[in-house]
Amino acid sequence: MASKSLIMASLVASAAAFAPVSQTASSTALKAFENEIGAQPPLGFFDPLGLLDDADQERFDRLRYVEVKHGRICMLAIVGHIVTAAGIRCGGDIALGVPFTDMKAGLGFFDTISGGGLAQIIAFIGALELGFGLRQAEIEEACERYQENFPISSVVPFDIDRVSGIELNNGRAAQMGILALMVHEKLDNNPYIINDLLGSPVPFN
Repeated sequence: MASKSLIMASLVASAAAFAPVSQTASSTALKAFENEIGAQPPLGFFDPLGLLDDADQERFDRLRYVEVKHGRICMLAIVGHIVTAAGIRCGGDIALGVPFTDMKAGLGFFDTISGGGLAQIIAFIGALELGFGLRQAEIEEACERYQENFPISSVVPFDIDRVSGIELNNGRAAQMGILALMVHEKLDNNPYIINDLLGSPVPFN
């Protein structure tokens, strides 16, 4: 039931993205952020919800930070979904007496995991968030030093703007992709419906 509610909320949020907004406010935001990384063809600057109307650079940077983070999480989620749907599992137990091999793929995971196992995962995610928050400045500084000292290649020059744009687009695609997998799993337990259409169905759970 919880997973169905999550999917419905996601669908509502996605549908809201197509709601009309004030043309005047949108044009103001367009002038301010039209040259930012991620404002790429064919859509260019795209803010249908008007989240950047009258926004300053700090507001934009915060939203961009959240967008990149969610994109990375969803890229990992897509990989995890594909790997577990292929039947690959870790060894050992996810909780006391509950082996990883008993876990279903996708949202079916919530039907098979124990409360202790779920609590363990939530605690692990919390530890990651807390640990990063405590050392965020140090980590970001190390990343900047790495970018500055990235080995120069005459074949594939390192372009941070280009790489950042690719990451943004992949993250955006992954957010839509994992949502589609969840929706099709709850509709008919067939998240990889495209494989069916191509004549190569994927057994799932």
